[in-house]
Amino acid sequence: MGSVLNIRPGGDLDLISLGALVHRLDPGIIPFRKAAEYQIHVSGGEYNVAANLSDCFRMKTAIATAMVEYPIGDLAGERVRGMGVKPFYRMFKHNGVNGPNIAAVYSDRGHGIRAPVVFYNRSNEAAAQLRPGDFDWAAIFAGGTRWFHSGGIFASLSATTGELIIEGMKAARRGGAVVSFDLNFREKLWSIWGGEKKAVNVIERIVENVDVLVGNEEDLQKGLGMPGPKATAKSKLDPEVFLGMMEALTARHPNVSVVATTLREVHSSNRHSWSAVAWMNGQEWKAPTVELDVLDRVGGGDGFASGFFYGLLSGETPGDAVKLGWAHGALLTTFPGDTTMATLEQVRSFAAGGSARIQR
Repeated sequence: MGSVLNIRPGGDLDLISLGALVHRLDPGIIPFRKAAEYQIHVSGGEYNVAANLSDCFRMKTAIATAMVEYPIGDLAGERVRGMGVKPFYRMFKHNGVNGPNIAAVYSDRGHGIRAPVVFYNRSNEAAAQLRPGDFDWAAIFAGGTRWFHSGGIFASLSATTGELIIEGMKAARRGGAVVSFDLNFREKLWSIWGGEKKAVNVIERIVENVDVLVGNEEDLQKGLGMPGPKATAKSKLDPEVFLGMMEALTARHPNVSVVATTLREVHSSNRHSWSAVAWMNGQEWKAPTVELDVLDRVGGGDGFASGFFYGLLSGETPGDAVKLGWAHGALLTTFPGDTTMATLEQVRSFAAGGSARIQR
């Protein structure tokens, strides 16, 4: 069975993401309250997919986002160029005092029994000020774009970002692109301006324009207000609960033909069991389960999404697309930072059943 999606064969861009750039301050395994130094990773749930597809999977990708004229903006812009992602920026000037800013994400990795911690400083974030009309979609899509992606983190930033996602998706559909959305439900981000009720209201309207949805059962329940299924999972690796929601989801959103998610059982901060599952037009595809020694878990889900999209864009079978996403997401947890350091050869080797034996 080939892909259930009608993916255009070519174009100037394989994928464009719409979302916020952030800089993540990472003190490693030291908690922030004792940190003396940290690494800076440039990230963003939506951007990560474009960066991974460009850097590992050698695809032509772009990001539509806010950029601020100040040194942190310069840093972010350099990393975007370094990952080979084409930028479409709406520029903001920093006033030298309080913004607008490129948001900061703070996260320590935890270790063993100590869980990772993530919190934000998104005050006066430039990306939250993005609104419909900020991008010339007709010009962006003029050369042909195969895939358009956005996500729930960007949707949660303000009252205008969700409207911009809908505008971008409608333009993408007119241009013949497949449209995907990663629900990425973040309670903290929605809670400051309306909570779950507002989230459901915004995300429902976004998903009306979506072909491919990424998210687990909790994302579906909280982001789309789907009732939790009666079945209870035997473990976090059991896809039955997720698959049990597909009928209700597609009855409400018949335009959605693909839904996929990672499956993760967390034994400790550094030991996870990892799998993935996709539902495509009524058929189910599950990846194997692997035990991961996790260095940095942030970005694993985006790693899965990018590998999965690559498989579909490349004309792989649905089963192989799920495996490529699963393999890339697994590898991503072995690198510091949110974006990939894997090669396509490593991903394909692991997806085909490769091992961690030394390569001589």
